[in-house]
Amino acid sequence: MLFNSIEFFIFLPIVFTIYWLIGSKRIKQQNLLIAIASYVFYGWWDWRFLFLILFSSLVDYTIGLKLKSEDKPSKRKALLWVSICVNLGFLGFFKYYNFFVDSLVDSFTFFGRELSINTLNIILPVGISFYTFQTLSYTIDVYNKKLEPTKDFLAFMAFVSFFPQLVAGPIERATNLLPQFHVKREFVYKDAVDGLRQALWGLFKKVVIADNCATYANMIFNNQEDYSGSTLLMGAFFFAFQIYGDFSGYSDIAIGISRLFGFNLKRNFAFPYFSRDIAEFWRRWHISLSTWFRDYLYIPLGGSRGGTKMKVRNTFIIFIVSGFWHGANWTFVVWGALNAIYFLPLLLLNKNRVNTNLVAEGKYLPTIREVFQMATTFFITLIAWIFFRADNVTNAFVYIKDMFTSSLFIKPEIFPLTILGLVTFFAFIEWLGRSGEYAIEKIDFMKRPVRWCFYFLLVVLIFSFTGEQQEFIYFQF
Repeated sequence: MLFNSIEFFIFLPIVFTIYWLIGSKRIKQQNLLIAIASYVFYGWWDWRFLFLILFSSLVDYTIGLKLKSEDKPSKRKALLWVSICVNLGFLGFFKYYNFFVDSLVDSFTFFGRELSINTLNIILPVGISFYTFQTLSYTIDVYNKKLEPTKDFLAFMAFVSFFPQLVAGPIERATNLLPQFHVKREFVYKDAVDGLRQALWGLFKKVVIADNCATYANMIFNNQEDYSGSTLLMGAFFFAFQIYGDFSGYSDIAIGISRLFGFNLKRNFAFPYFSRDIAEFWRRWHISLSTWFRDYLYIPLGGSRGGTKMKVRNTFIIFIVSGFWHGANWTFVVWGALNAIYFLPLLLLNKNRVNTNLVAEGKYLPTIREVFQMATTFFITLIAWIFFRADNVTNAFVYIKDMFTSSLFIKPEIFPLTILGLVTFFAFIEWLGRSGEYAIEKIDFMKRPVRWCFYFLLVVLIFSFTGEQQEFIYFQF
């Protein structure tokens, strides 16, 4: 079920009404409703994969309880590894089996040997990477004694399958979200209005910005040999805003809808395209994933505590694994490695924490230096996005080579003024609201006529410029 579908616009008010009719004092009944609604929401794609979520929930719930009662370090570690192997085993089979088979066959072919291994017709369960990492965070935190395991299986089921963020994040930590299923949740009108406001902005990002940019990005990337360098640059630009509008739009809708039910999810995006270096970009892009890898992979590997070799090694590991998390294709591995290369000079020069404040803080306009820094960071990010979008590594390199030709300086064949105007409007609103949790958060402080005029404008733009419906990009991850 898509957030931007008729089915969801019917589903949400029904669940919301029943949820609050149950009453905030009946926590278990509300949790039961959330679990049922979440399974209906997810089963709308393919009901068979509900058994996968249920099994994963049962495994980690049971292991959490056993970790609580077990004191012997060797047995506790064995229990942790059972959870890791089960969760990553499912993820590896459904997402990476065919990739590894194809890579192995290609390797043998390269050395003149034929290897006959059949691939399987595997359907990738929607959002498996997200809920796998969410349940793993629970087991790891219980193992590290940062979290008390829950004895309420219903609450745990609702935590794992919570429908607003189930299929594309944010990847919630058990330490933040799970305790919210154990306490009474009151309906707060102000929070609900704020949630609707953020969801409206997220919907605008998705259907107006991302879906319209997708039309032109797909047209250019799918026929890259037919276009000049300037048009290829335009295609990369459109994809950069497609993926940002698509993914951050989903996060805004998820966070906003959660507030309707009395839940608070962690922020997942913090205006990343206003970053002044690549380190700042990665503190602002997909925050829930980057902090997950930091806490559960980078720091356990030694982080930045060791010498230069360890720093370099750990940086490449975290970025390459992050790339591989996104998909079973060498393009994602190269994308991750390229971002590691971008990041490395800042790390080695100890400048990866220079830009931690808000850009142009307290000002309307950035300095010339900040403009240059943001433009440079956006451009190298855009180059990396080409690998993320391309079908294979060869196409990505050809795309970049063809882009940097003399035709880069001629008028592009595709130059849709309406969409570029909408992207400019979007970037302008994001800039004005960059000090908030989301771009239009502070509109609540404006006078009522101004607020309602702006809301009306967004609604008009959504109805007037909705692009061809596309699935959220991160559903495939």
